[in-house]
Amino acid sequence: MLRLIIVVLLLANGLYYAWTQGHLAVFGLAPARQTEPERVAAQIKPDAIRLLSSSEVGRMESAPAVPVPAPKPTECLQSPLLTDRVAAAVRSAALALPDGSWALESVQDSARWIVYMGKYTDPEVLAKKKSELRQLDVAYEDLRNERLEPGISLGGHANQAEAGRALTSLNSRGVRTAKVVQESPAVQGQVLRLAVVDEALRAQLEPVKAALGAASLRTCKP
Repeated sequence: MLRLIIVVLLLANGLYYAWTQGHLAVFGLAPARQTEPERVAAQIKPDAIRLLSSSEVGRMESAPAVPVPAPKPTECLQSPLLTDRVAAAVRSAALALPDGSWALESVQDSARWIVYMGKYTDPEVLAKKKSELRQLDVAYEDLRNERLEPGISLGGHANQAEAGRALTSLNSRGVRTAKVVQESPAVQGQVLRLAVVDEALRAQLEPVKAALGAASLRTCKP
């Protein structure tokens, strides 16, 4: 009996081995194949994969991290006062920008009055006047107005009366040759305003800048 059991076990093991190796496939007896050829086909350059040595891993871990530049913060930009002609060109260019990212606002630029010294066509005389003002501890600024250059501004004011009071104060401090003049009249026009300018919007502003011409964008007034 024992001999029969041993023979049966040997036959069973032999049949199992033959089944696992596919030798019984001709009889329709074979284990299900567990291969996934689609995964093998999807591999990208498997021959390029290699194991790193411990020293290579150490060098990679100790290498300084490459800093990622922080995105430039958003800002508000606006143009100076634009004439109707320039504003029309700017509007045409700005239509390509994202909706809601820009606006043309109608504004009025108030008249500006200054306490003025000049014109000084002789550079030596201009330098002498500036030296005298420094000795009197009086602040001044150069003008950017072709009609009044070369000259000196001792301060700008919103109206003539305010400028007149400033002149009286300066006279008491020893300033004798200054006078009140209107640097620029009140002007109506339009201003381009870009309330939130980020990196994406900055990259799209070149056509708008071209339409502005000499009128460059600047930080919005508070």
